[in-house]
Amino acid sequence: MVHGIRPDPIAGLWPPGEDIMPIYGSLFADHKENTSQDPFSLQNKKLLKVQMSYGPVWAKEGSMVAYQGDVHFQKKGAGGLDKMFKAAVTGEGVNLMQCTGQGELFLADRASEIQVMYLENDAISVNGSNVLAFSASIKSDIRRISSQGAVMSGGAYNVFLQGTGYVAVITRGEPVALDVASAPTFADAEAVVLWTSGVTMNIRVDTGGVMSLVRGGSGETFQMAFGGQGYVLVQPSETIVEGSGR
Repeated sequence: MVHGIRPDPIAGLWPPGEDIMPIYGSLFADHKENTSQDPFSLQNKKLLKVQMSYGPVWAKEGSMVAYQGDVHFQKKGAGGLDKMFKAAVTGEGVNLMQCTGQGELFLADRASEIQVMYLENDAISVNGSNVLAFSASIKSDIRRISSQGAVMSGGAYNVFLQGTGYVAVITRGEPVALDVASAPTFADAEAVVLWTSGVTMNIRVDTGGVMSLVRGGSGETFQMAFGGQGYVLVQPSETIVEGSGR
């Protein structure tokens, strides 16, 4: 049972003379804010809680759903003029906002599931549309995906994140982390969320089978082939890149 507190009727929040009745049910208890003091923690699978006392963070523009305290937001485009130019040329990247201040910040993106990781002097290559937030201590850049195999028509680019700090990515559904050292690993380019340092990637072209219009819009059937040491994270849904015409 939750007891109400009478708001000020002058503020127009509650009609004057009306009694506030208790609210019954488990809604507020079941969805009460978690008490984690970690820099990045999941409120649930689809909502990220950021403790701003640990310093500024970069977040996907428009991903703020709530905050408590004194938090400020400054749009930064794709992370600076140089990266904005790269994003315009490549069609990749993500528009970011710098979040500063004190308090708790809650981030989400269209009810997608959120995955949190901590990098310790490490790096990952991420599909730009899957980036949600990362610590200001993490350096970001837009890089062309290098491959010893065929070149995708129009090229393909990812967001490269490197350093020490927290990273949160979104996935369309619950992903799977594939250990590329355990067996030859192949994936649809639009289903790939990220891969870790130590992983190599080549392009495998197939002239038959189901057509897959992956990033670059070539209409060719091809897959990403992974090797080396590390993991590739794959989501159970293909990412549709804005402006791809799909």
